[in-house]
Amino acid sequence: MSTGDHLAPLRHRNRWQFTTDGDTVDLHRPDLPARTATLRARPSSVVLDPSRTAVIVVDLQNDFCAPDGWLAGIGVDVSVLAPAVALSAQAVAGARAAKVPVIWLNWGNRPDQANLPPGVAHVYDPRGTGEGIGSRAAPSGAPVLTKDSWGAALTDGVSSAPGDLHVDKYRMSGFWDTPLDSILRNLRVDTLVFAGVNSDQCVYATLVDATCLGYDVVMLTDASATTSPSYCHDATVYNVRQCYGFTTSTADLLDALATARSLGAEPPTGSTTLKDSE
Repeated sequence: MSTGDHLAPLRHRNRWQFTTDGDTVDLHRPDLPARTATLRARPSSVVLDPSRTAVIVVDLQNDFCAPDGWLAGIGVDVSVLAPAVALSAQAVAGARAAKVPVIWLNWGNRPDQANLPPGVAHVYDPRGTGEGIGSRAAPSGAPVLTKDSWGAALTDGVSSAPGDLHVDKYRMSGFWDTPLDSILRNLRVDTLVFAGVNSDQCVYATLVDATCLGYDVVMLTDASATTSPSYCHDATVYNVRQCYGFTTSTADLLDALATARSLGAEPPTGSTTLKDSE
């Protein structure tokens, strides 16, 4: 059987297969061997399948994280985001090692802003002075949050690798007006691990929409951060645990991925004591 792997940079997970003579189409998708990984999380530990998991890293781009970016240029202290950038890099490395897809989800608006609604534009230009999305008001001089610009590129400390996926977004949520949902369904994943910035805004909005679409969600609390007051991050973590899914630390995710086993292995039993810092 051929799965048409040569047609895409990633091994296609959602393709029909064909007999060698080409006369029969087999609607079975390529096999994804099930694996199991026990993840220490809150409000409870979870067992997930790395073969059906993806890591989504939100908005780790220059305009939000770099000292010459747009956010720093309007007086925001972006240094508070640095630990989350470093931990996101660790989470990404662990995901790649475990053959878990990595998706970089960044603002990358059309230069003509043809699909940008006024409410979203207002968030970044509240006085209507033209200094928001698409302007060159950032210290870098690059057009703010615009596709293919320096401000939309990944910030120092994280980097893409062959096989990673990139999705431009145009709202706080990465699901509206983007191919994110289609990509995830073609990856045949059902569990999403979130990291990035800002935790109380774009990370949270995307996570909530993912839950509403039926995905299982896990937030990396230490690989997510915000320039908002600290209570905004705390409230987000509370709401994720209370209403939407689970939270964990980068170290616990890495431990779980490193010890992932085939489904035939017996999962551990019994309760787990959780750390308050998660």
